[in-house]
Amino acid sequence: MSRYPIPVGPARVEELILRSRFITTAAPAGSVDEARAFIATIRASFSDATHNCFAYVVGPPGSTAQIGMSDDGEPSGTAGRPMLAVLLGSGIGDVAVVVTRYFGGTKLGTGGLVRAYAGGVKAVLGALAVQEKIARTTLTARGPYRWVTPLARWLPDFEATVVDQEFAADVLWRISLPEEHAQAFAAALVDRSHGEIQVML
Repeated sequence: MSRYPIPVGPARVEELILRSRFITTAAPAGSVDEARAFIATIRASFSDATHNCFAYVVGPPGSTAQIGMSDDGEPSGTAGRPMLAVLLGSGIGDVAVVVTRYFGGTKLGTGGLVRAYAGGVKAVLGALAVQEKIARTTLTARGPYRWVTPLARWLPDFEATVVDQEFAADVLWRISLPEEHAQAFAAALVDRSHGEIQVML
């Protein structure tokens, strides 16, 4: 996927379930290091909590290439795994979530824990503002001066922008655009300029 929703910033929801306090915090995580740093920050903020369970998905929604989870002392499979399952099915990428629990004295049982942790993640994702992430690339093109104006007119068709241009014997353009449009844009430049514009991908 070359474009997908990611969090704009952090979000937090809180819930009381059978006297246990559940605080769910979500944040953007564009890399595993970012996810780990966020988790460490939440753990430090709630260092007196009974549990700080987490899950994260780095990359496109549903991708399992860079994921992580932890039950942080809860019974195996009752926290991290259900949290991760919700993230993977959410349609949101580059996201990390920590559910902080302050034990209230009443055991929830394995089913109750799964519902509490998964429910916290669903709730915080519902409160999360998202924006579209577009994977971009840069290509270089060279051609005669007469193509400066036409090339500028073609840019919007491919969501492209000129990031730099140099004027020497020819014009050298450096152009940023979504990865998904790169091949088509390169072909269009060559075709529309009758081969006078050369493209280096």
